[in-house]
Amino acid sequence: MPALAPSSALLTDRLSGWLLIGAIVLLVSVAAVRLANTWGVPTLLLYLAIGIALGESGLGIKFDDPAIAQVLGYSALILILTEGGLTTSWSAIRPSVAPAALLSTLGVLVSVVVVGVSVHFLLGLSWNVSMLLGAVVSSTDVAAVFSVLRVVPLPARLRGMLEAESGFNDAPVVLLVVALAEQAAPSGPHHSWLFVFGEAAFELIGGALIGLALGYLLGRLLRTSSPGSSGLFSIAVVGVAVLAYAAADAVHTSGFIATYVCALVLGNLHLPHRAAVRGFGQAVGWLAQIGLFVMLGLLASPDRLLDQLGPALVVGLVLLLLARPLSVLATMSWFRMPLREQAFLSWAGLRGAVPVVLASVPFTLGTPDTEWILDLVFVLVVIFTLVQAPTLPWITRRLGIVESAPTLDVDIEATPLDQLDADVVQVSVGETSRLHGVEIFELRLPPGANVTLVVRDGEGFVPTMRTALRRGDSLLVVTTQKVRRQTIRRIRDVSREGRLAGWRPSVERPPAG
Repeated sequence: MPALAPSSALLTDRLSGWLLIGAIVLLVSVAAVRLANTWGVPTLLLYLAIGIALGESGLGIKFDDPAIAQVLGYSALILILTEGGLTTSWSAIRPSVAPAALLSTLGVLVSVVVVGVSVHFLLGLSWNVSMLLGAVVSSTDVAAVFSVLRVVPLPARLRGMLEAESGFNDAPVVLLVVALAEQAAPSGPHHSWLFVFGEAAFELIGGALIGLALGYLLGRLLRTSSPGSSGLFSIAVVGVAVLAYAAADAVHTSGFIATYVCALVLGNLHLPHRAAVRGFGQAVGWLAQIGLFVMLGLLASPDRLLDQLGPALVVGLVLLLLARPLSVLATMSWFRMPLREQAFLSWAGLRGAVPVVLASVPFTLGTPDTEWILDLVFVLVVIFTLVQAPTLPWITRRLGIVESAPTLDVDIEATPLDQLDADVVQVSVGETSRLHGVEIFELRLPPGANVTLVVRDGEGFVPTMRTALRRGDSLLVVTTQKVRRQTIRRIRDVSREGRLAGWRPSVERPPAG
């Protein structure tokens, strides 16, 4: 075996140290998920704290290159959008696609203008920088919302709205930030705003069409020629979503919207090994989130952050109390959304990784006097996540939103049985579910569906038609693909309305509080 060159040996020695740090960070990050769920704090804050602890003010790891951070951030966002598309049910978000699309476009513009005008007068910034700052902070992070609300389910319409908005709003915000940064840069192209908006519309529509085409065509190809290994198949599916980004970006359309649309199509094509694909996609998404937030924590410098505390509070308050509510009101009123649901959407507009990543764009494009934006956005994300996230469960109860949630009492997860064209649906009976006391035959499941197992107090048994369900029970329901959706809808109806669901008109519960 040939001897290693000195430089190679040095790299090998460093490899062990980096692997040690990386493995410890990964394990601590995984353990942090349980802490975040217990404390009601989004995991992003814990990951950011880990990055700061490793940085120059902690263990001394120096990372101060915004250009590399932007590249790595974009790469992580591609994988996060892929996971979001693969795990999103089209039937769940279909009623919310139109309002979410309007909120992600017109709503973003309203938010940018309100923040831009406000900070121009309150902080004395130039118009270009003010509007640029408004665009950077206008993207929401629904992953942070659901990390808090995993145990406080939302109505299907609101959940679909947040899921769809999270998939749609990244693409237009990225285009807007890049356009504003280029307009403000001395050497950047200076086009009319009519041209900029026309180009943005072209890129969004073109990216969506490319994602739709690649997802459908390659998804059908994968379905007919899938390998026997679920692991290889999962890699291929994620590869198609990444290909959508590259193909769309290569022809100067939006790669982010292409990735999400492609993954959404793939996730709803009833591909083989669907459980493995979803599990792999979630694992990749978690890994991308961990790496992204830890990297952003490394990029932050606590000494500089304190200087931006005051401006961050001003921008954050304008965003939370004025810009986000106005953007929701301007878009959701067209769809006659109740004001209490609009109020929830306004408060649930948490900021996360995307604004911090986008804050590096002006620096890489050479926009003058914008180096401080990254520090301001970092402080804003941390402070207002701490303010908004812990209060979201309380807000949902005060607004009476939890009362109308059909998924409050039933946690349903489906795993396909490919060869039988069937699903196994897992149902958990919650504390307030009206499934309690219902006998199996009273569920009146459609033909092709049957309860095959009940797990009670850790013991499993095969039920009879006269077995009564109890709070805390977990059920396995085997159903054909044809009646899967109907079966889930029926179980949720009984959970909400009781054994007489379907025999009498549904009665709306009065709002809490």
